Amino acid sequence: MTNTESTQRSLVTGANGQDGVYLVERLLDQGDEVHGMCHSHAGAALLTKLFPAVTAHVADLGDASGTRELVDAIEPSRLFNLAGNTSVARSWEFPAEAADVLGVGPTRLLEASWNLSQRTGREVRMLQASSAEIFGDATEVPQTENTPIHPVTPYGAAKVFAHQMAGMYRARGMYVSSAVLYNHESPRRPETFVARKIAVAVARIALGQQDTITLGNIDVHRDWGYAPDYVDAMIRILSQPMSDDFIVATGVSHTVREFVAEAFSVAGVSDWQDRVIIDPGLYRPADPKQLVGDPTRLRSIGWAPSVTFHELVGIMITAELERLSAAP
Repeated sequence: MTNTESTQRSLVTGANGQDGVYLVERLLDQGDEVHGMCHSHAGAALLTKLFPAVTAHVADLGDASGTRELVDAIEPSRLFNLAGNTSVARSWEFPAEAADVLGVGPTRLLEASWNLSQRTGREVRMLQASSAEIFGDATEVPQTENTPIHPVTPYGAAKVFAHQMAGMYRARGMYVSSAVLYNHESPRRPETFVARKIAVAVARIALGQQDTITLGNIDVHRDWGYAPDYVDAMIRILSQPMSDDFIVATGVSHTVREFVAEAFSVAGVSDWQDRVIIDPGLYRPADPKQLVGDPTRLRSIGWAPSVTFHELVGIMITAELERLSAAP
């Protein structure tokens, strides 16, 4: 395959996840030839059903030869690596899986992209989806691209390895940028994630379909953004003349408690405190207390969030109320 000057050939791994779907949608809208890598045939089928113009591939970042063969076959000009389970809680249950898929997997993509560019003489630009979890219990608030890395979860540790490997390949001469993503939500987020779990439960409570919601630690601070805004950031980052690390965050901190209160307010439920049950069994073994990012570098290339925290909660609650009300 060859790339024309007017058309980008983009490969998106994790293409059927929350960010992947928004990203594929954006890339198609701007005229890219888009290839989406999914972990399962069911995911690939869903992707092509949503976007018939996408070429879907089934592959596993745990498979070194399969990863290399996929990159060689597609010859992308841009590669967005969003693959891997993004659940921090799951990484405690399956730490070796997290290390392989989230840490070593991106390294396989880096090596495949580097070898492809060396063989063909054409640049492969890669974006690595990094995470605020690399900072763990951060030594400073807000965090910048230069904040010391100190993960406290298996997920964070795996992301650190991939983040640092991206930096090493950049030093080697490859165009690879890391987007250090903070919490970003949407109605497409799976219900296993706390923001969507809250949105679904609060909507059900408002509609009289359930009475309470059970949560873990609701006093941790998070920097909450809107997933489509963060996808816009990824595209901007990979369009810069030089590759680099970028914090992708709003710079504003809110607790889970505030998210819950705002969600109940949007849903029109005033007496919400008695509807929230705190279960210490849901506390994580280690949970960063205040992850808030400083997006100054990202703002310098023209990015800004289009949705506030309050608008984000409103989008999620409204979507759930509409979905549940329309259900038979």
